[in-house]
Amino acid sequence: MRKSEVSSTLTVYHDGQFWVGVVECVENDMLRVSRVVFGAEPSNEEVYAWVLAHWTRLNLSAVTEPVGAHFGRLPGNPKRRAREAAKAMHTHGPSTASQLALARERERVKDELRGERAARRQDEARSRWEVRREKKRRKHRGK
Repeated sequence: MRKSEVSSTLTVYHDGQFWVGVVECVENDMLRVSRVVFGAEPSNEEVYAWVLAHWTRLNLSAVTEPVGAHFGRLPGNPKRRAREAAKAMHTHGPSTASQLALARERERVKDELRGERAARRQDEARSRWEVRREKKRRKHRGK
């Protein structure tokens, strides 16, 4: 039986308009993310209360991204990589991998909605056509 490693982080940052939380869940080196909009700046107590109340009901992305030491290795000088990693730790906001996963999730949802709209439009057009056809039949019979 293989061990399963699970690690979750919640990053709260201001995106220019709202305070947003990005949940990153890494399970077996695969990243799943979710984005939550808080609105006004939440206090530590409010974030903790939100985690207790909503953590189990999070809608994590279906698309997973591989993460870990062997994924996305950068060639070049290891000292420079360490310096860039230290600099990245001081930036605010979600990781690049979670931003990519969120973008892919938005595209997936957009494609699903586009397909649903197209199907609904076809159904409506078909029903309008059937109503017109029935109306023509009734006129033809003199009713």
